[in-house]
Amino acid sequence: MSSTTTAPAALDASKLVIHKTSTPKEKLPNEKLVFGRSFTDHMLTIPWNRTAGWGTPVIKPYAPLTLDPSAVVFHYAFELFEGLKAYRDPKGQIRMFRPDKNMIRMNKSADRICLPTFENEELITLIGELLKVDSSFIPSERGYSLYIRPTMIGTTPGLGVHTPDDALLYVICSPVGPYYSTGFKAVRLEATDYAVRAWPGGVGDKKLGANYAPSVKPQLEAAKRGYQQNLWLFGPEKHVTEVGTMNFFIAFKDSNGVKELVTAPLDGMILEGVTRDSILALCREKLDKKEWKVNERYCSISEIEERAKKGEVVEAFGSGTAAVVSPVKEIGYNSEHISIPILPGEEAGALTKQIAEWIAQRQYGIVESDWSRIVKEQTS
Repeated sequence: MSSTTTAPAALDASKLVIHKTSTPKEKLPNEKLVFGRSFTDHMLTIPWNRTAGWGTPVIKPYAPLTLDPSAVVFHYAFELFEGLKAYRDPKGQIRMFRPDKNMIRMNKSADRICLPTFENEELITLIGELLKVDSSFIPSERGYSLYIRPTMIGTTPGLGVHTPDDALLYVICSPVGPYYSTGFKAVRLEATDYAVRAWPGGVGDKKLGANYAPSVKPQLEAAKRGYQQNLWLFGPEKHVTEVGTMNFFIAFKDSNGVKELVTAPLDGMILEGVTRDSILALCREKLDKKEWKVNERYCSISEIEERAKKGEVVEAFGSGTAAVVSPVKEIGYNSEHISIPILPGEEAGALTKQIAEWIAQRQYGIVESDWSRIVKEQTS
């Protein structure tokens, strides 16, 4: 007699079960939204088991999770997450911005820490169904959106470092306004070399919770000295890697007036930002190639300092899903203050403002782009 084994089940959006809440939440007006503090009525949960594979996807009322105190997520950081947004376009349609990029990155993170991978389009479809159920929470005003947080955790109980046999993938959503309460304003950075965010051979390019908690203390230290974020440096050359939890861009100009937009390369230390990728694509498409070069290379804090003294720094900004772009007006380093130009009477440089507008036009569907994934709502 021959024995057969059943392959673990793949993630299957067609198996979705929906249980709607009987007690809808009161929705906050846009002006009272604080980033990541209020949530929609429902959440998506999908269990996984090593033998059985992916279980039934369920959209259910938003509620606390129940986990064993010995679950591996608590003790050995088997946890990863993603962040993307949904927008209302002028026609009232729901648009997810580049969800395919987030799914690719999420699977890379999962594979790195021995959590299960999944079919990208299946999860995008399921998130779309969650957006339909909670569509009334998606703001329509420009500058507001729905932040989507897919998360995966190892849930296997038991102490001792081991590969998880059970996991939970869940998605929660939060209606949001501007990431910073002060709005679109230039920030001051402290160049930080006494602590590092990531290192060669590490997991700086993965979206793991373990990357974030250690960065909070240096940020608090920087805040004591009047800075909003850390500008992370690495190695004896003191290369600039990222800013806070964002990718970093800086624009220089040479003696001939040719400008260069620079961001660190994807060498395993830098997070593969979706906004970063969008900025590079847009700048390479739209900037005049006779006036601009767009390069993925390291620059050091010394290069920034020296070129600022010669008037060769044009502007700088951070980029990420939450804030999109965050302009920079000053970098503190070794008790020196490196001034970064911004437009007179403004809170950003000209390129920073232009990039923010280019991206917003595509997020809100003002300019059509294949970066948007439209969620078709049912019509009565």
